Amino acid sequence: MTVTIAIAGKPNAGKSTFFKASTLADAEIAAYPFTTISPNIGIAHVRVPCPCRELLQDARSCGNCIRGLRFIPVELIDVAGLVRGAHEGRGLGNEFLDELRRAEAIIHVVDASGGTDADGNPVQVGTHDPVEDIRFFREELRMWVFGILSRSWRKLTRKAELEGMKIERLIAEQLAGVGVTEEQIKAAILHAGIGADHRSWDEEGLKGLAAEIIRTSKKMVVAANKADIAPEELMAKLRAYEAGGGEGVIPCSAAAELALRTAAKQNIIEYLPGDSDFVVPETHARAITPEQRAGLEKIRRLLGVYGTTGVQEVINRVVLQLLNYIVVYPVEDEHKFTDSSGRILPDAYLMKRGSRAKDLAYAVHSDIGKGFLYAIDARTKRRLGERYELADGDVIKVVYARR
Repeated sequence: MTVTIAIAGKPNAGKSTFFKASTLADAEIAAYPFTTISPNIGIAHVRVPCPCRELLQDARSCGNCIRGLRFIPVELIDVAGLVRGAHEGRGLGNEFLDELRRAEAIIHVVDASGGTDADGNPVQVGTHDPVEDIRFFREELRMWVFGILSRSWRKLTRKAELEGMKIERLIAEQLAGVGVTEEQIKAAILHAGIGADHRSWDEEGLKGLAAEIIRTSKKMVVAANKADIAPEELMAKLRAYEAGGGEGVIPCSAAAELALRTAAKQNIIEYLPGDSDFVVPETHARAITPEQRAGLEKIRRLLGVYGTTGVQEVINRVVLQLLNYIVVYPVEDEHKFTDSSGRILPDAYLMKRGSRAKDLAYAVHSDIGKGFLYAIDARTKRRLGERYELADGDVIKVVYARR
């Protein structure tokens, strides 16, 4: 199962820089609106501790981790910049909103420095409130869903009355392209407080329902980008927004992360995404130019303030907390923790918290799921039934009947 996350926000907030810093994929970066027209798609990674050091008593590495850290792939989509009126087709609104339907969650990149106006045009740092960008983004999504509902509302209510179908099912069918399920619609109706009888829902009720549909179906976190140059007043506003019940806000600097990852790729420094510091090897210290050294020291000061650049923290927060995934390691030999080829801990699967042993079997292969007999906890060698609820970090052997 591939976890897909969208990177969204207004033009020039740093979306493409965040995308490139997360994936090291080629993405055009420029200071003008709509640099991203077609969506960029790349692979980022969730960073978690690898269980090999705990399981292998002779201090070997499994060969699939780096310094005891496992990096598990997820898909990132960098969509076109969103401007006001996108739900009415302004800018590249239709393309932007259409791409969001694929995503389980959204990373909303905002310019925490206040150096771009509402439409993404450069202004003096500190002159634009980034909280306004968060609110307008939510409003555009709300009006997008409201527009879909309002255009078809008469047809939906007529069908519900003539065919006796549940309104939540009809709404879910109408919003299938948005990536919304019937269960999410039920939860949204409940939280919107509009009552169960759809015949009493007016325009404001539908707008409230649309807001709850977005809140329920599209999990979001705010990447407060350019935190290294953001005035403290604006960072305080973002913290207050989160404390007041808004989305989680994570300070970050995509530019700093991109610089560190590029330098690490070129073997100028030793650095892994999410590290709190970096090392300049003695063999490379003399080759670094004064400009490079000054740039690295500036980034080191940022790490001293925030602990990391924030980019890896954003990805981990989305996958492990917002979407509630855990990591499970399937093996074929529960004694050596290997697959049939002798590779140690060859695979790491992201599974929804609450998944069962049989769900893991199906995730590995449909034939293994169909032939599931039982599972074995590779740590304890305990036999597990199909209803066993997987725990984060489990190493599991699946026993199945071959067909």
